[in-house]
Amino acid sequence: MTVYVWAFVIAFAITFAITPLIKRLAIQIGAVDKPDARKVHHGMMPRLGGLAIFIGYMASVLYTVQDVKSILGLVLGSIVLVGVGIWDDVKQIGPKTKLTGQIIAAVIVVLFGNQVEFITNPWGHLWYLGYLGVPLTIFWIVGFTNIVNLIDGLDGLAAGISLISCLAIFTLLLQMGQVDLACIALALAGAAGGFLKYNFNPAKIFMGDTGSMLLGYTMATISVMGAVKTAATISLVVPIVVLGLPILDTTFAIIRRKINGRPVFKPDKGHVHHRLLALGLSQKQAVLLMYAVTAALGYVAILLAKVNWLVGVALVAAILCVCVFIATKLGMIAKDEDINKEKTAPSNQHDA
Repeated sequence: MTVYVWAFVIAFAITFAITPLIKRLAIQIGAVDKPDARKVHHGMMPRLGGLAIFIGYMASVLYTVQDVKSILGLVLGSIVLVGVGIWDDVKQIGPKTKLTGQIIAAVIVVLFGNQVEFITNPWGHLWYLGYLGVPLTIFWIVGFTNIVNLIDGLDGLAAGISLISCLAIFTLLLQMGQVDLACIALALAGAAGGFLKYNFNPAKIFMGDTGSMLLGYTMATISVMGAVKTAATISLVVPIVVLGLPILDTTFAIIRRKINGRPVFKPDKGHVHHRLLALGLSQKQAVLLMYAVTAALGYVAILLAKVNWLVGVALVAAILCVCVFIATKLGMIAKDEDINKEKTAPSNQHDA
C-alpha cells in the first residue's frame, strides 16, 4: 500500500511545486489563451499547465512502477503527445496536425504489444477481434485523448473530473491486482490534484491541450493495458462510465450541430457547462455539480465490476435515459430557435 501513497504524493508535490514556474515559462514563450465569444474567461491566460502535470506524473511513474519496460509504449507515446500539445499551446496548430500526433502516440502503444485482441460478452465467452484489434485500439485511444479536451471549458473542470475518474480507475485496477497500472492511475490523479490548486476558479493557469490530451490518453491506454493483461472487458467499461459526462456532452454536441445545420467541429455555447451557467449557476457551482455527477458515475462504474451483467446493463440504460432527459431540458440537443424562445419567454410574459 505504501507504493500507492508515494505514487500520489510524488506526483502531487512535484506538480504543485513547479506549476508557478511553468506559468512564467508560458508567458515568456507566448503560450497564452485569448478570450473570445465562446469562452468564459476574460483576459490573457497562460495555458501550458499540462507540462507541469506531465513532469509530476512521469516522475512518479518512473519512481513507483517496478517494470518500466512493460509501460515503455505508454511513456514514449506520452512524450510524443505532450510535444504535440506544447506545439499547439504555443503556435495553435491545425486539427489535422494535432490528430496526426494523437494517432502516432496511439500507434506507439500498439507497437509495444498493447492492443485489445478479444473482449468478453455477457455470457463469459470471448469475442476475438482479429485484424480489427489494431484499428479499434487506436480509435479507442484517440477518442479518449479528445474527450477530456472537449470538457475543458471551465476553471478546474477537466482537472477535477480527471482526478475523480483516475481514482475510480485505480480502484478497479487495485481489485484486479494490477499494481503498476494502479500506480500510473494514482500518479495521474496526484498530478491533476496538484495542478487543481492553480486551476480552480479563479484560475491562474490553464492546462491547455498539453494537459487535456495527456489525461485522456493515459486513462485510455491503461484501460487497454488492463484489458490485455487480464482479459477483463470491465477495464474498458469503467472509463466509459466514469467519463460518461464528457462523452455524452460530446455526443449531444454532435447531434445539436447536426440538427442546426452547423459543422460538427464548429464550437458553440451549448455544452453542459455553458447551459449550467445560462441557468444562473456560478462557475464554481457548475464545476462542483459536475464533480458530483462524475463521482456518482465513478461509484456506478466500480459497482458494475461486481454486479450481474443484466443488472449492469439495466443500470447503465437507466442512467442514459436520465441524461438524455436532462440534456433535453437544458437545451443541449435543441434547435437554436427553441433555445431563443426559452430565453425570451420570461421577459415576454413579464411585459404582458
